[in-house]
Amino acid sequence: MSWKRFIGGALVVATLAGAPAAAIARDLVMGLIPAESNEEMIKKFEPMRAYLEKAVGSPIKVFTATSYEGVIEAMKRKRVDIAWFGPLSYVLAEREAGAEPFAVGVMANGKSTYKSIFVVPTNSPAKSLMDLKGKTAAFAAPASTSGNLIPTYIVKKQTGMMPQEFFGKFSFAGSHDASELACKNKAADICADNDITYPAMVKAGQISPETNRILSESEPLPGSPLTYRGDLAPEMKKKIKDAILNAHKHIKVTGYGELIRYDEAKASDYQMIRDLVKELGLKQEDMAK
Repeated sequence: MSWKRFIGGALVVATLAGAPAAAIARDLVMGLIPAESNEEMIKKFEPMRAYLEKAVGSPIKVFTATSYEGVIEAMKRKRVDIAWFGPLSYVLAEREAGAEPFAVGVMANGKSTYKSIFVVPTNSPAKSLMDLKGKTAAFAAPASTSGNLIPTYIVKKQTGMMPQEFFGKFSFAGSHDASELACKNKAADICADNDITYPAMVKAGQISPETNRILSESEPLPGSPLTYRGDLAPEMKKKIKDAILNAHKHIKVTGYGELIRYDEAKASDYQMIRDLVKELGLKQEDMAK
């Protein structure tokens, strides 16, 4: 199947999101948040989509949206059955759409965790976050964990102020790669990303250590989970979960980052995210703009 045909099919699914749920009940729909461009996310998850379709014996289409919130809303309306979320967007989807985590990708180092990072243009004189007071900041997206929640927590902890107060100009780029490009193009003095997208963009030649420099990094965070709707039939949940957890025995698994397998994920793995949302006093509208 050509990429043009596949991406076109994904756009058809996006259009169908406005149709009654019954109209697409015969297929399963997988939603992907736009941590990177939609085309890149579709490409990364295609091998797993094709494998899962065969393993569960049901057609699986892909839904993408221009925001994290678009995928959450689609699951809430029962137009997305399986979804890949970041930790924060999963917690929001749990609250809004009854999402249940069942798997998380494991990288070559044997870990499923990742880190949030602050990045600056390489020639920036900044040596610490405090050097960026009053400067221009580009975070990834409101519902992003590594691109908003964790950077917000770090800024608040280190400066006593929220990012909107500490920086002279604050905005959301829309995705992690767009945030990095804002730094590369000198549209931002600091951006928020993670240690998965940054090396991937370096490898792809989109940025380099000569354009973008990592200023600091966070402590490890729980990995981004694959989820399904809580009200899916139990037998379908079992088929999906078993297929994903055993995928590495049949194919080279793919997803966000360089993965070797998927391990089981549980709701309790993300309690630290819920705690941070509470500690920062973030409201639903703060994370779903």
